[in-house]
Amino acid sequence: MKELAKAAGVSITTVSRALNGYSDVNEKTRKRIKKLAEELSYRPNAQAQSLVLKKTKTIGVIMSDLKRTNVKDAFAFEVLCGINDRAGELNYDIILFSTNPNKQMKKTYTDLCRERNVDGAILQGLRLNDPYLKEVVSQSLFPCVMIDIPFSGERVGHVTTDNLSGARDAVRHLEGLGHRRIAMINGYGEAAVSHERLSGYRLALQEAGIAYDPALVYDGRFSEEGGNEAAGRILTEHPDVTAVFCASDIMALGAMQSLNLLGKKIPDDISVVGFDDISLASYCSPNLTTVRQDKYGMGYQAAQMLIDMLEGRQVHHKIMLTNELIIRESTARNRF
Repeated sequence: MKELAKAAGVSITTVSRALNGYSDVNEKTRKRIKKLAEELSYRPNAQAQSLVLKKTKTIGVIMSDLKRTNVKDAFAFEVLCGINDRAGELNYDIILFSTNPNKQMKKTYTDLCRERNVDGAILQGLRLNDPYLKEVVSQSLFPCVMIDIPFSGERVGHVTTDNLSGARDAVRHLEGLGHRRIAMINGYGEAAVSHERLSGYRLALQEAGIAYDPALVYDGRFSEEGGNEAAGRILTEHPDVTAVFCASDIMALGAMQSLNLLGKKIPDDISVVGFDDISLASYCSPNLTTVRQDKYGMGYQAAQMLIDMLEGRQVHHKIMLTNELIIRESTARNRF
């Protein structure tokens, strides 16, 4: 910057203000400085700028339990793509952190943001009993946006999909096909979406005049193995069940594998509906009927909300995206 100031015949302060768009610099002088900057291959020092502006234009993306076993799901990846694209469009960088409850006990959310020098963070996959969630809700020093976690405040935002409505549509679809004994494979109780999708399941049953039976709700842990085990138990303990609603596609794929191995034809003998519409849902056999949520849009909107908060703009601290029931080959009219 000193060399640039010397070449332009102005002070270092004038160079700085010209390159940072301040209005008190003569336009002719600004153009001359910018032209010289290009000729001298001048590049601003990001660390120096962040010290002056007290902003790094970097946001953290904190994902819980990021594992190789989740590769089939690809849910987190699509959300991450949305975050990355919108952050890039707004000239922000992202840093990805993987966390779990043990890591959260050793290092607080605030310390993590301070050490990694991020302006704020987007959190995904946290459980309702995670230490980071308690910290963010009670005393968030760094603005954050949470995905699928229903809390919001002055420095906390929330982006999600309409989980209740989506689950309700899925079960109403099955009831419309004549199914009355409809089981549910849910995720784990520490996930907010599990409670919302269970509420949608119960509401659809109530509207159809079907009594809710808690014995028909199984915990699939949001995993393929969990869905597989739950489907086996459903057939053993409730052989009269003719349809299964799964709170995620990955559990539905596990359930379908189990049902096939047990000699059940899908959808002739039993119908299956998932939730998410991951890529594999349209490639498995039979193709999976599912609730499509805008995973990319969730990440995109989360980045937009966080950056709006960081730059002092007015924001709605809760965004709920719509979803759509995608009817494919895994559901059919009840024959029994």
